[in-house]
Amino acid sequence: MNKSTATFYHAGCPVCLDAESVVTRYLDTTKVNLEVVHLGTVRNRIAEAEAAGVKSVPALVVGGQTLHLNFGAPLSVLK
Repeated sequence: MNKSTATFYHAGCPVCLDAESVVTRYLDTTKVNLEVVHLGTVRNRIAEAEAAGVKSVPALVVGGQTLHLNFGAPLSVLK
């Protein structure tokens, strides 16, 4: 069975870190490869996040779907 890929984008704020904790705790890693991307430290991936439909962080992109989990910060403040 091929695993799906999910990307969790965040900015390191308390809201983002809480969401990351929940995602990493409950996502079934036997079915999904999870990549965690801290956009505050890897700014060259902001355009990638925008192209995936991310408007604010924290956000989880899986199967072409962008899920905004809570409002921590708009991507514009990370640029």
